[in-house]
Amino acid sequence: MKKLAASLIVAAACVSGAMAQSMPAPALSAKAWLLLDETSGQVIASHEAMTRIEPASLTKIMTAYVVFEALSKKELSATQLVTVSTRAWKVPAGSSKMFLEPGSKVSVDDLLRGLMIQSGNDAAIALAEAVSGSVEAFVARMNDTAARLGLHATHFASPHGLPDPGTYSTASDLSALAARFIRDYPQFYQRYDSAKQFTYNKITQPNRNRLLWLDPSVDGLKTGHTESAGYCIVASAKRPNGKDERRLITVVVGTASDKLRTQESRELLEWGFQGFNTIKLYARGEAVATPEVWKGENDSLKAGFARDAYVTVPAGAKVERIWTPQDPLVAPIAAQATVGEMRVLVDGKPAMQFPVVALEPVAEAGFAGRAWDSIRLWWRGHAG
Repeated sequence: MKKLAASLIVAAACVSGAMAQSMPAPALSAKAWLLLDETSGQVIASHEAMTRIEPASLTKIMTAYVVFEALSKKELSATQLVTVSTRAWKVPAGSSKMFLEPGSKVSVDDLLRGLMIQSGNDAAIALAEAVSGSVEAFVARMNDTAARLGLHATHFASPHGLPDPGTYSTASDLSALAARFIRDYPQFYQRYDSAKQFTYNKITQPNRNRLLWLDPSVDGLKTGHTESAGYCIVASAKRPNGKDERRLITVVVGTASDKLRTQESRELLEWGFQGFNTIKLYARGEAVATPEVWKGENDSLKAGFARDAYVTVPAGAKVERIWTPQDPLVAPIAAQATVGEMRVLVDGKPAMQFPVVALEPVAEAGFAGRAWDSIRLWWRGHAG
């Protein structure tokens, strides 16, 4: 017999058996900063995250993303040799370089190492020309990609990020870009962002991300610096989280020194890992409810999540999950159609909500079944 749909508390989880007592965020000098739990997609804390900033060489995260996209689409290959142009060779004196020679032939693989490990502005130009034929066409693709990824406060004027009024972003957009960078191209991320040094043209240069030496859980991502931008870093670290792993991303922009950007990024990572837990609420495809269905061949269906569902909470927080089905839920219903939502409360306060989808289709019932349920729905709506 069908039951009326209702909101109900499905479950409660208590981490460490106590109410949340989160540690205060570290006091930082950075002009803007953000800490993102990439596993859950939640921003744990931020400061001036929506304020426009100069990204400097953090721009090269997008440059690499576009090159990775081109590689995945087989527009070019990692072994392909690129002839270094005079334009690539003539990047401003004093800026970071891979030390390419004009007319030399360099593989895309080496150029990517020079871009992400050595922060070579010459490598950025060479890659842009290899992918799009010209720097201008490549920059247009960078901006198209930014728009497609939802980075609406970001714009690029070059593939290297040297000072230009047309190059700007926010800590929020940079964190979102970093998350997509890691998630969309993990094989390239592991290859080009974790190495501590790279030698080209008999010149060995260290990775400017000092966290790679200080914290074995850090595996990327990129630093940046200009006089006007200050010292910047986007860093990522992955540590065990029960049976799974958990990844945090920090964005620190506008510190006064290399030492400070490293220190403040590290403080954010430690605060995030020690002061917060990431809980896996449900796995993709796991049935979490069996809501009733009207006018269908079946009276109910299995409902769950289209992807793994996580929530990040202060250590010790009480987590409640509240399932609310659509009411009434009327057939036909396609698989993966939204059939309700799961709201998450942390210590009684709304934190997140997830769409709950049909894990199986329900076909429409025959005429008699539809007619009977129509009468019952009418009666339910008018009774009492």
